[in-house]
Amino acid sequence: MNFNKLIELSLFALILAQLLKVPFGFFINKELRLSIIFETGGMPSSHSAYITSLAIGIGRTEGFKSPIFALAFVIASIVMYDAMGVRRAAGQHAKFLNILMSSQNKIDLSNVKLKEILGHTPVEVLGGLLLGLLIGFIYPL
Repeated sequence: MNFNKLIELSLFALILAQLLKVPFGFFINKELRLSIIFETGGMPSSHSAYITSLAIGIGRTEGFKSPIFALAFVIASIVMYDAMGVRRAAGQHAKFLNILMSSQNKIDLSNVKLKEILGHTPVEVLGGLLLGLLIGFIYPL
C-alpha cells in the first residue's frame, strides 16, 4: 500500500511532538505525566510541528515558489498565530473561571473543571516550528 508521504511526514512530526511533551513536562514541571501525550498545549506545540512539517514537505516536493507552498505557508502562519492568540486566551479565561467557580457557594460547581491549557506560549510554538522544520527537511520523501 502506497501511503501519501506528506501525510506520513506530518503525522510523524505530530506524534513526535506529542511524545516529546513527556520529557519536556518532566524537565519543566518536575512531574512525570504520560497523559500529556493526549492533551493540547505544552512544549513543543504539536500543531506547529504538524503544519510546519507539511508546509516544508510541500515546498520540497512542489517547489518553494509554488502556489501550493504559498497556501501551506499562510495556513501554517494562521495555525501558529491562533495557537498563541485565541486558544491561549481561551485557556486563560478557563483558568479564571475555574477560580471563580471554586469560590462560588450558591451553586455546587466543584465537579466542573474547564480545560485551562488550550493554547501555547510563543516559546512552545517556536519549539513546534523548529521541530516541524527539522522533520520537514530531513524526512525522506
